[in-house]
Amino acid sequence: MTDSTPPETGAIPDPAVGADSRVMNGQRERVGSPPQQQQGAEQQENTESQGEGLNMDHEMKITESIEDRGLLESSMRLKPHEAQSYRKKALWVSWASIVVTIILAIAAFTVSIMRHSASAFGFAFDATLDVLSSVIVLWRYSNAAAVHSAHREYIACVILGVIFVLSSLCIMGKAIHDLATKLLPEVDDFLFSVSIVSGLVCAILAVIKFMLGKVLTSRALITDGFNSLVGAIMGFSILISAEVFKHEPKVWYLDGTVGVFMGLIILAYGVKLLLDMVPRVRQTRNYERFE
Repeated sequence: MTDSTPPETGAIPDPAVGADSRVMNGQRERVGSPPQQQQGAEQQENTESQGEGLNMDHEMKITESIEDRGLLESSMRLKPHEAQSYRKKALWVSWASIVVTIILAIAAFTVSIMRHSASAFGFAFDATLDVLSSVIVLWRYSNAAAVHSAHREYIACVILGVIFVLSSLCIMGKAIHDLATKLLPEVDDFLFSVSIVSGLVCAILAVIKFMLGKVLTSRALITDGFNSLVGAIMGFSILISAEVFKHEPKVWYLDGTVGVFMGLIILAYGVKLLLDMVPRVRQTRNYERFE
C-alpha cells in the first residue's frame, strides 16, 4: 500500500518571522511618527501665522476706517477726558515755547549782528520758525472738538511745510553769503551764554513736544518738536564752531557750513512734509467734522 501524505492546508507561521514583521511594522510606525508630528507643528504654525495675519489685517482695516471718517488714530486710544487733558498740555507747551523762543530769537539775532555768526543767525531764524510753528499748533488745538480731526491736522502740517521750506532758503542764503565773503565770527562770553541756554531750552521743549505728539498721534506737534530739536543742535553748534575758531582760526568756514547743513535738513523735512500731507488734505477735505 502506498502511503498518501495529507495535503498541506497552510503554512505554519514562523514566530521569528512574525516578530520581525511586527518589528518592521513598528519601525515603520516609529519612522512615520515624526513626519506626522512635524506636519502637526507646521499646521499649528500656519494657523498661528494666519491668526496674526488676520489680526494685522483687522488693525489695518480699523485704522483705514478711522482715516476714512476723518479722524486720527488717537480717537481710538484716548478717552474723551484724556484727549482734552493732553490737548490742554499741548496748548500750554505751545504758549511756553512761543514766549521762550521769542526771547532766544532776539538774543540770537543780536549775537549774529554783533559777532557776525552765521550759526547764530541760523538759530535766530530757526527760533522764529519755532514761534510760527507753535502758533500753528495753537490753532490746531484751539477747538476742543477738533482734537482728533485729521483734516485740521493735515492743514497745519502743510502750513508748517511751507514755512520750513521758506525759512531754510533764508538760512542757507545767509550762510552761503558769509562763506562767500569769508565773514569771520567774533567769540566772547555773550556768545557762549546764548548758545548754551538756547541749546538746553530747545532740547527740553523738543522732548516734551515729541512725547505729546506721540500720545495725540499729531504730526504737527512732532514737527514742532523737530524744529525745537534743530534749534537745540544749532544752539550747541554755535558753541562748538566758536570754540573751534578760537583755537583754530583757519577753520573759519565751520560756522557757515553748519548753517548750510541745518538749512538743508529743514528744507528736506519741509519738502517731505508737503509730499506726505498735501494728498491727505485732499482726501479728508470732505470729512471736516469734529467728533
